[in-house]
Amino acid sequence: MPAYSRRQFITGASAAAAAAGVGLALADPRFASAAALDRAVAASASRAVRVDGTTLEQVATPTGSGPYKRLRSGPGWPLVVRTDLAPASAARDGRRTALASFVQFTDLHLADTESPVRFEFLAPFNDSAHRPQEVLTVRGASALVERVNALAGGPWTGRPFSLVMATGDNTDNHELIELDWYLSVMSGGRITPNSGDPKRYEGVQNSGNTDFWHPESSVRDAYKSRGFPKVPRFLSAAGAPFTAPGLRTPWYSTIGNHDDSIEGTLPDLGLVRSLYTGDRKLEGVDKAEAAKLAEALRTDPAQAMQRLAHLLKNGGPVRRITPDGRRAPFSPKEFAAAHLDPKHTGPGPVGHGFTASAARSGKLYYTFPIADGVLGISLDTTNPAGFADGSLGTAQLSWLESVLKSRSGHWYDADGRVVKGSKESKGSASGELVVVFSHHTSASMGNLLPDPHHPFEQRHDGNALVALLQRFPNVVAWVNGHTHENRILAHGHAVPERAFWEINTASHIDFPQHARIIEIADNGDGTLSLFTTLVESAAPYATDFGDTSEAGLAALYRELSYNDPYATPGKKLGGPGDHNTELLLTKPRG
Repeated sequence: MPAYSRRQFITGASAAAAAAGVGLALADPRFASAAALDRAVAASASRAVRVDGTTLEQVATPTGSGPYKRLRSGPGWPLVVRTDLAPASAARDGRRTALASFVQFTDLHLADTESPVRFEFLAPFNDSAHRPQEVLTVRGASALVERVNALAGGPWTGRPFSLVMATGDNTDNHELIELDWYLSVMSGGRITPNSGDPKRYEGVQNSGNTDFWHPESSVRDAYKSRGFPKVPRFLSAAGAPFTAPGLRTPWYSTIGNHDDSIEGTLPDLGLVRSLYTGDRKLEGVDKAEAAKLAEALRTDPAQAMQRLAHLLKNGGPVRRITPDGRRAPFSPKEFAAAHLDPKHTGPGPVGHGFTASAARSGKLYYTFPIADGVLGISLDTTNPAGFADGSLGTAQLSWLESVLKSRSGHWYDADGRVVKGSKESKGSASGELVVVFSHHTSASMGNLLPDPHHPFEQRHDGNALVALLQRFPNVVAWVNGHTHENRILAHGHAVPERAFWEINTASHIDFPQHARIIEIADNGDGTLSLFTTLVESAAPYATDFGDTSEAGLAALYRELSYNDPYATPGKKLGGPGDHNTELLLTKPRG
């Protein structure tokens, strides 16, 4: 179905009212009246430099009455002005100066679906264990890269993007082959998204187990009973070689728990390496045993490892597959080293944030320039002890505090007293702003298990990180992923300049498959605006079950994700205040 043009749904509105934030705090646009949506979208478009290629212009929208929904393009989402932390003046659009413009990718989960260390039978208990679209993760991510390459810059300031930051879970099960796919998607190159036997697929989607969707077969599986189609050549086309264009913009990486642990949950202490590269894949277990393993994954990683070892010896059907040494798990040191490989430099920078020192030490946190006067800080919030959630060790938290002090003209001590920076503090001269990046959110950093590699080091939760960031007025945003949901949280403070925004973006494996443009602007009135705009991949909205071209597969990737029976797309979507927003913030004094 053709995309709606902006002309089709713009009916006129007051730009002055929009600039003041009046009338844009709508109820969910999917349920608001068409006229209200028209007015809001028109008001947004009147303020923007451009809206094409973003969810300001059009959004993937389900259609049909059956259990399996097709997607089409629907009207875009309007801008929502959020004044939680600072007021919005009506004249700010005319005074605005663009400071930075960049893109966030998160939770790409590039998945080796034929790996022995994937436990798809847990999907009824954990939706991330198996997804019908996951054989297309590499192609879906490449289509997202194509979208960013096609955009001229930020829709609100017009400023070109300085970088793309991928905030973790770049791989699904921290395998070397998945890491190579990720680096090739980001920097460009020839990719064969298949492991094991190069001539055939060896995973659950042609196993004969009717709990899974068998796209190339006429077998009546559980997915086809929900309207899933038969797609001839789907698996062979998904695993065929293709050339990824790669980003034209410099890019950086942050590590996530799926880049660090088995299934993103179990500690990888080198005990199961032979299982990764071996020739046996467990494709099913008794439902009761699966439930027990799923519960152990949530509550007791050590017990989960024991149950897993038992199931591998005594569980359900085991499939003989082609062993592949490229499936070996990578360590944090190897993660950094792979980014330094010259064949993956692409548009730069060399190492994409990681240095030779990081490759030697495994310390995966660093600083980098976003723009003149804007500093990025990438954190490692993973906990090698297990569990999906994260935390920070004392050494990293202390490092972060020292960096913030060195870049701040003034800050607040733990008792709320103002401390002036030294003359050497870069922030005292430049007024440098800071954006922090991590995989985990403030609410998902409660995993305080001791790091097995540093058992005597204290771990710190999200509340401790929020408290630290609020001591530094030049911290304007904390950008993260992990939850696979769009959520934007205002971290307010009694002292206005100590407030900041937490910007959490949905994944690109689960619907709605978003990335986010973030623009920072000085309004010239004592406030800053952080504009957040969601973008979808370059894939067409309409699908054709007979089309296994690159575009056709990328379109299927999106539509299948919407129809995943174990996912909850409405929950992951977020609300209007989590989508396309203008986030007002008091500018740090001095």
